[in-house]
Amino acid sequence: MLEAFSVTKTFGANRALNAVSLRVEGGEIYCLLGANGAGKTTLINHFLGFLSPTEGRVVVNGRDVSEHPLETKQDMAYIPEQVNLYGVLSGIENLDYFAALATGERLSKERLLELLLNAGLPRDAVTRRVATYSKGMRQKVGIAIALAKNAKALLLDEPTSGLDPSAANEFSQLLTQAREDGVAILTTTHDLFHAKQTGTRIGIMKRGNLVEELASADISHADLEALYLQHMKD
Repeated sequence: MLEAFSVTKTFGANRALNAVSLRVEGGEIYCLLGANGAGKTTLINHFLGFLSPTEGRVVVNGRDVSEHPLETKQDMAYIPEQVNLYGVLSGIENLDYFAALATGERLSKERLLELLLNAGLPRDAVTRRVATYSKGMRQKVGIAIALAKNAKALLLDEPTSGLDPSAANEFSQLLTQAREDGVAILTTTHDLFHAKQTGTRIGIMKRGNLVEELASADISHADLEALYLQHMKD
């Protein structure tokens, strides 16, 4: 579970977050919409422990991130817009390395292969150098790392940016599977279609404020687009 309690973050005279509160339960996909500079990534960085709130609290599975930085990191996995992997290593070699860092133990080759295939990586790509991978294939290795960690919460920053429609759809299916497995998922996106198709709940941020929250099932794509554009104009 991910929880933010009235989180405010200031950088000098700039207020990047203004009393933001939200809650993401296990088995939910919460999509944060907003323009660049709205505070989406800043909020993600608070959950990851990269930033500390000026006011308020950020909690992962009942633990305050500021007070328990190591324990909360063990419960989470993070997939940025650009997944950083070692290009000279293959997909399975990257997974072997990063999974060992995350869990403190080496997984068998059979388990590594299973994780990559479950994440949707083509079998013929497993032993190829990552330098030859598309962005979508790199994202799938990132998902495999999260699966290896057995993360209870998954944080993603613009995960479908730059993906073609087919790859974006495949990625959405992976997130849906993780949700069905009980993972709490918080993702930022500019993609309204992705938010409506994949999210169970949607939040809209503007200038550091969470200005709207709604269940995706309660709104059509057209109405979501109209609501989003209205908030961006106000």
